[in-house]
Amino acid sequence: MKFSTSTKVIWGVPLLLVIAGVSFFWIDYKTSFFSQQGNYVLESDSSHHVEREIVLPVFLHGMVINNLHVVEDEVKRNQRFTDLLSGYTVPPTIMQQLNLLPRSIYDFRKIAAHKKYTLLVEPDSLKTVRAIVYEPNAVDYVVFHLKDSLLVETCQRRVDTLERQISGRIESTLSHTIEALNISTDLTNKFVDIFAWQVDFQRLQKGDQFKLIYEENLVDEVSIGIGRILGVYFEHSGNGYYAFPFDQGDGEDYFDENGNSLRKALLKYPIEFTRISSRYSKNRFHPVVKVFRPHLGTDFAAPTGTPIRSVGDGIIEEAQYKTNNGNYVKVRHNGTYTTGYLHMSKIASGITAGTRVRQGQTIGYVGSTGLATGPHLCYRFWKNGVQVDALQVELPPSMPVKTEVFPDFENVRNAIIKRLQLIPFPSSYSEIDVAGL
Repeated sequence: MKFSTSTKVIWGVPLLLVIAGVSFFWIDYKTSFFSQQGNYVLESDSSHHVEREIVLPVFLHGMVINNLHVVEDEVKRNQRFTDLLSGYTVPPTIMQQLNLLPRSIYDFRKIAAHKKYTLLVEPDSLKTVRAIVYEPNAVDYVVFHLKDSLLVETCQRRVDTLERQISGRIESTLSHTIEALNISTDLTNKFVDIFAWQVDFQRLQKGDQFKLIYEENLVDEVSIGIGRILGVYFEHSGNGYYAFPFDQGDGEDYFDENGNSLRKALLKYPIEFTRISSRYSKNRFHPVVKVFRPHLGTDFAAPTGTPIRSVGDGIIEEAQYKTNNGNYVKVRHNGTYTTGYLHMSKIASGITAGTRVRQGQTIGYVGSTGLATGPHLCYRFWKNGVQVDALQVELPPSMPVKTEVFPDFENVRNAIIKRLQLIPFPSSYSEIDVAGL
């Protein structure tokens, strides 16, 4: 029988399909079709099977500290830098480099008590120190790498600034109000310094109230202090007071709504805001000698060790101990004004006769030396050589806003007033709050 060409082609197609199907099942015998679930690796490849535990690096001060022993502590009183390494091992060559380190790279005299330091130590029997980190404050830190050769790094943490607003009403005293608000004394002191010459904060009245917009600085979400105060409204005895920061070319200062400077040549308070325990008097009963006699100063009650600041730029005239005054410092600010600070527990380092000091610089610390019954600062004020009441003296204000920049000041003033008006006053302590903007 003969078949036509077309007939051969038709029969050939089924044959090819059969061959392909048999080939598929044969090839896939030990794989997808007949294989057991999950048995995807050939027995001959089992030697390549590897399991490993991934350990993520742990960082501290920019260094990997996995497998290191971390020792955190504070510098003790009278400790030197090398004392911090006592009980640990530092290679002799590294120790020699530390001893010869120039002050231009790091001055070890800056090491101060109560400051934090961290040792990174090898887990060996010698307790070999790989690095030591010293933190003079919440932002700065210095890393001394001690592994192969000495390397000193000066570093800074990132500081985040958060803008906040707050309002409060005086129920008894400013101190009690601040405590109820649960805000830092740093903000209180900045607030008081702005209005110190306009408002007597020792004689606030119930119902006085305030609003503030300010900046708070944070490191790792932890507050490290108050930054700039961006605007203030304060009501005292029925009168309203504004404060606006403005820089007219010689640094930022605070001005009222008319552009008058709120700053005077001298600060009103020589220590951070605190209680006045005794005012200037021509006839006061002295608690030690038990007689009535003039008290030509103002006493500020404060804990021993509270920093005392110079109220203005000037030259130190005296810095010594006298029987009645105890440790005291006298500062001549200009040809008109001189101030004195008595009964210090100690005079600050570097404060000697002839030294120039800046406004706000620490010149000593509160104590009870000399003729004193307890820790306080006796603050004295001379005008043209005559002792006067420091809290009542009239000082000339600083320069007002200049005419040529007054339009710029008005723009700043108006914007801040609008923002302050949006902050509600609290009706009670339960409603007092500090809010982030």
